[in-house]
Amino acid sequence: MIRVIELRQREVINVVDGKRLGMIKDIDLDLEAGKVRALILPSQGGRFKLFFGREEDLIIPWENVIKIGVDVILVKSHSSTVPLHKQKS
Repeated sequence: MIRVIELRQREVINVVDGKRLGMIKDIDLDLEAGKVRALILPSQGGRFKLFFGREEDLIIPWENVIKIGVDVILVKSHSSTVPLHKQKS
């Protein structure tokens, strides 16, 4: 078993382009099903901005997590900058 605090201490790396996506900011949980839905990371340098200049978070759906290692979390994402509002319905 792994704790959330342990996940937040690991850097997230995209295996598609080798890009460092950063550290986990939050985790999206489905409490009814008892499953993790997504990893939420801080935005990357202002590519997506909301009103008043606030930057959006990036999300990585749990299905895109390839491997959780001792030091890093490997994910597969063809777009390293998926804004949070695009994923929610």
